[in-house]
Amino acid sequence: MRIMGLDVGSKTVGIAISDALGWTAQGIETIKIDEGTGQFGMARIQELVAEYAVTSFVVGYPKNMNNSVGPRGEASERFADLLREEFGHPVMLWDERLTTMAAERMLIDADVSRKKRKTVIDKMAAVMILQGYLDSKNR
Repeated sequence: MRIMGLDVGSKTVGIAISDALGWTAQGIETIKIDEGTGQFGMARIQELVAEYAVTSFVVGYPKNMNNSVGPRGEASERFADLLREEFGHPVMLWDERLTTMAAERMLIDADVSRKKRKTVIDKMAAVMILQGYLDSKNR
């Protein structure tokens, strides 16, 4: 029983997976998508769900600082609905305010080059989203 964490953007989706006990999140990959044409990487997500025996999802929910939901939050809601329809597993929306910025800061502190940061930032944000959720469940 593993949980998949997703950081959904308009061009990529960062993927993280929990360990079997639900304590830690590990970054897996970043999937290229095209929100404009409705290509959301469901085939690759299906492969990962099968490979890791995923039983639920946590999708980053980018709310505005005033707690309102803007266009990116609405896009995450639509993506969560797609996951529910495709897999029939529970899907939680997790407040991800500032996770991408925190992931970027962590990578800068680790002296990761700008080019390399661009390739791993969404995966790192997915890890932070999923780890935040796991930490809240394991208190």
